[in-house]
Amino acid sequence: MVNLESKRLEDILKLLIGLTLIVWVNIISSHYFERIDLTEEKRYTIKDATKEMLSGLDDKVYVEVFLAGKLNSSFTRFQRSIRETLEEFQVYSDNKVQFTFTDPSSALNEKARNEFMQNIMARGIQPTRVFEENDGASQSKLIFPGAVVSYGGAEEGVMLLGGNRSATAEEKINQSIEGIEYALASTIYNMTSIERKSVGIVKGHEELDEMEMSSLLNSLRSSYIVRDVNLQHEIENTDALLIAKPTMKFNEEEKYYLDQYLMSGGKVFMLLDKLQANMDSASNAANYSFPYDLNLDDQLFKYGVRINNDLIQDFSAASYPVNVSAVGDEPQIKLLKWWFYPILNRFGDHVITKNLFGVVGKFVSTIDTVKADGVEKTPLIYTSEYSRTMTAPVNVSLQDLRKQVTPEMFGKSQLPVAYLLEGEFNSLYKNRFKPKGVNTSEFKEVSSKDAKLIVVSDGDFARNDINPKTGSPQPLGYDPFTQTTYANEDFILNAINYLVDDQGLITARGKEVKIRPLDKVKIKEEKLYWQLLNIVLPIVLVIAYGLLRYILRKKKYTGFKTD
Repeated sequence: MVNLESKRLEDILKLLIGLTLIVWVNIISSHYFERIDLTEEKRYTIKDATKEMLSGLDDKVYVEVFLAGKLNSSFTRFQRSIRETLEEFQVYSDNKVQFTFTDPSSALNEKARNEFMQNIMARGIQPTRVFEENDGASQSKLIFPGAVVSYGGAEEGVMLLGGNRSATAEEKINQSIEGIEYALASTIYNMTSIERKSVGIVKGHEELDEMEMSSLLNSLRSSYIVRDVNLQHEIENTDALLIAKPTMKFNEEEKYYLDQYLMSGGKVFMLLDKLQANMDSASNAANYSFPYDLNLDDQLFKYGVRINNDLIQDFSAASYPVNVSAVGDEPQIKLLKWWFYPILNRFGDHVITKNLFGVVGKFVSTIDTVKADGVEKTPLIYTSEYSRTMTAPVNVSLQDLRKQVTPEMFGKSQLPVAYLLEGEFNSLYKNRFKPKGVNTSEFKEVSSKDAKLIVVSDGDFARNDINPKTGSPQPLGYDPFTQTTYANEDFILNAINYLVDDQGLITARGKEVKIRPLDKVKIKEEKLYWQLLNIVLPIVLVIAYGLLRYILRKKKYTGFKTD
């Protein structure tokens, strides 16, 4: 007969109830998923747009990461962050994202290793040589900080090591960690998306031609449908418009259609030269630069910005080869700073410019903002702390390179040269006559809130140079004299992505991972204290607890007697 008051039975029932609760909790939790990120900057939290994209995958995505093997502490941290991000991708994609880590140096022999590395580089993943100090000896290793994403039989390489090249090695690693999610998510999205966004390159005003934009167009075509458009025909079905260095006047009909495209929630990216300046006539001592008449000033003013009739000179500038020898002597070519070619490495706080390396401009003007109700204005790019402006007409002559200059002569600081405008724009044609011949039946006075406009006061931002020997286009932003590639292309691609990104994936570029370095001086001074606190004290506490427990037990049971 079962004794319902039995202590043993009570314990068994409690155990069974506890086990039942544990089973039910696990069953219920399997249907509800939640992860908690306790870090201050939410470094392990995936953006909602990324989660939505991953949850919508219809097939397996394979990611092969080549950052593996024996690495130094910084790249080990980078590798761990890549793994953690991919683990999150795997969870939110319901295991549709599969990944592996491969060490390119682990091939059986040198020939196989070289072939493997060549194959990786052919996919667009460039190696990085890392130097380490081991026992006083310097050792170098070639690593591949990138990955290959495979989907549906197609492959695409993605470089994971990025960041501002002017940053320290530790800062660069940190910036690369911040960019892991966006780099992988955007690549997966581009490969798995059925419908591609379209970018219209506006033509008809002697803008940059196909060869001058070859580098940028090739990069755009890997992610978007790119086509030439005329403002008077079928721009309403284009997701974004790019206007790159027009030199001829826009007529009123074109301005009207451009205005109504923006009023309909359109996205417009303008790269405009305000003054006519080029290097073809710069050897002339009396070469002056005058304003273009593009007939866009009133339109930009209505939207909230004004490009000024000036040119910027910056003490932080790219170099240009100049003959510095005396007249009649053998030519002596020397690279000198050309102040009209500013190196711009001051950026606004925005996802478009986050962790961006410097961009280079050519004959750049300043931009002012004007009152425009309902429009939010975000500066994207500034000049350095040592700048100055020259008001039109501006003398643009290489003879000025012979003059001695000092930073003190550049008395202006951080002049804005690029702006993002977004919000509710008022039409240029609100409360005024419309151009003759246009259809005004669907005229909009105010834009929808998703309208966006980016204005850069330099058309050459999008122009790549042409190799004079081969006649082939060079990478956008590439300086052949210093063999430096500036981030012009990255800036434009980021800007286009932001304009057309209805998925919101670009918000992942705003992720921040803070560096919390230890104070090495304090560590040295307090080394013994922290060693005692972390190693000796826990042992002492355990021993003390054991002695106290022994004493209490002895005191409790010393006088215990049985009948």
